[in-house]
Amino acid sequence: MPESLNIIDLITQASLLVQIVMALLLLASVLSWVMIFRLSARLGTAKNFDEQFESWFWSGEDLAKLYQGVQSSPERQGLEQIFYVGFSEYLRMHKKRQPKDDIIDGVERKLRVGLGRQQQLLESGTPILASIGSVAPYVGLFGTVWGIMNAFLGLSQTEQATLAAVAPGIAEALIATAMGLFAAIPAVLAYNHFTAKAQRLYESRALFCDEMTGMLQRETNTQHSFETERETVIAENSAAVARAKGL
Repeated sequence: MPESLNIIDLITQASLLVQIVMALLLLASVLSWVMIFRLSARLGTAKNFDEQFESWFWSGEDLAKLYQGVQSSPERQGLEQIFYVGFSEYLRMHKKRQPKDDIIDGVERKLRVGLGRQQQLLESGTPILASIGSVAPYVGLFGTVWGIMNAFLGLSQTEQATLAAVAPGIAEALIATAMGLFAAIPAVLAYNHFTAKAQRLYESRALFCDEMTGMLQRETNTQHSFETERETVIAENSAAVARAKGL
């Protein structure tokens, strides 16, 4: 037996099933890292877009002008899209002269729907990381058990049982466990990191929805008071004209 074992030789000399397990784990590891890079870029971009839109939103610009600017944007995402669907519902219900409570309820529903859809887009890919992190160690363990079983079966056919005879089989089997851990550990760490980061973005967006709902509620109350006052003035003028004609 050589003093050191060549890992490549151990992999190539492993049984077909163990090689299939190793190939699956290698594929899972590659897929995991692809999703890690994609999620990192997506969450970073989403955070930057949200911060830019919030700066624009709180700059004091009129909401109608802000809506027009968002409407002309070819690719709306994040807070921009959430604001768009919420304010669109506000304009639609206000145009139909719905009661103010119905307007606010409709806006809140649309904001929740928009928030949920944007969060789904943001978190797409994290279930893959969770699946790899939970399944990969067991797949590697299956390959290890199968490899050790074959090693001992081969040992039973030899005249003299020595450590040198069984060591290569056990070593090639343990590689499957190592590959399973190699695929699972980064996936689990990345899943926890991206889930926490996505949750922080969700909480920030939910807070924005609450603030936007409050602004629209105040604006609706102001417009309702103005319309009520205008109707009162018109009614008083009509009554005055009627009295004048009666005289």
